[in-house]
Amino acid sequence: MSVSNQYFSDHIFERGIERIYPSREELDKFLTEGNKLKIYLGLDPTGPTLHIGTGSVLLQLKRLQDLGHEIIILYGDFTAMIGDPTDKLATRKQLSLEEVKQNYSAYREQIGRVLDLEKITFTFNNDWLGQMSFADVIELTSEFTVGQMIERDMFQERIKKGEPIYIHEFLYPLMQGYDSVALGVNAEIGANDQTFNMLAGRTMLKRRGKEKFVIATKLLVDPTGKKMGKSEGNMVALSDEPSDMYGKVMSWPDSLMPLAFEICTEVPAVVVGDILAGNPRDAKMRLAKEIVATFSSPMGALKAEIDFVYKFQNKEIPQDINELKVEKGESLKNILVSLGAVESNSEFKRLVEGGGITILPDNKILDTEYKIDSDLVLKVGKKKFYKISIN
Repeated sequence: MSVSNQYFSDHIFERGIERIYPSREELDKFLTEGNKLKIYLGLDPTGPTLHIGTGSVLLQLKRLQDLGHEIIILYGDFTAMIGDPTDKLATRKQLSLEEVKQNYSAYREQIGRVLDLEKITFTFNNDWLGQMSFADVIELTSEFTVGQMIERDMFQERIKKGEPIYIHEFLYPLMQGYDSVALGVNAEIGANDQTFNMLAGRTMLKRRGKEKFVIATKLLVDPTGKKMGKSEGNMVALSDEPSDMYGKVMSWPDSLMPLAFEICTEVPAVVVGDILAGNPRDAKMRLAKEIVATFSSPMGALKAEIDFVYKFQNKEIPQDINELKVEKGESLKNILVSLGAVESNSEFKRLVEGGGITILPDNKILDTEYKIDSDLVLKVGKKKFYKISIN
């Protein structure tokens, strides 16, 4: 097995993958024979921003792109106007083409944070679906039965509840399936809730004598099992400001961290294990920083972390904190003794040796001869706070 394909197997098969069709072994065989994937990700622009769930799939594509596979991003400008019924217990609102165009206007920039835009083909399914005649549509519908469509879980749920299913919702998988035919791909990737739609494309291609690999990725779901996305209103948007993105991740339950590290970061699994074995707060801060650095910017992640610490982690700091100006190089011991913050040099020494003096957020002073060389916020003992600034 070549180095590149071994790398593919290690990093794609072992991280964030729910299932591969027809099988992992078939895809391995295809790759070890020196073949390349022509793989696409379909994005229906039903909202003005991509979210962290899409971002996790982009990370999978990044590994493929780095290995020289052909990447296609398909904007479903036609299918977005129809509305994907996947996991929906009610009919989606249909959009106008103008609304769809407005929605995807910022997608390219967000995708470029993860993928090399110079090595991507962008395309639109209105180019072929919008040109089909009614006769073409009828011919397309002849490839599937009503039984195949009605077996979908969300349709069964609607039937039980006596809620309507519209004909255009049956047609959606056929349209997405035909995308694979029009693009001439040999692989498609998407979250596992898209498996039915992706397999429709595989069925169509197989009828035309071609194989298509379907790579279904793990979904980022909340503790109730609902995916973190636009429709559910709990998404982390790639358009979020770094501080907002960081804060949203910090609000996630601890139980979400292992999955989020796996599919939303590139931190090696062995390192993740060590992180999760430590303090949960520190683990989540690392997760938030990694996500912001990946999907926004490294500098934004650093600033977001600092802002979070001062706004939330240090909310115990009183509003009327003592502020003082000092000369650079002054002895902290002398400053605190003169302020009456500590009673004597010996008490200062005892506090330092006991870890009782901290530069916030979490840097304990260990040197009894510490000298001030920058602005800082200081906690002395359990209840005294001082903001020290250099003159």
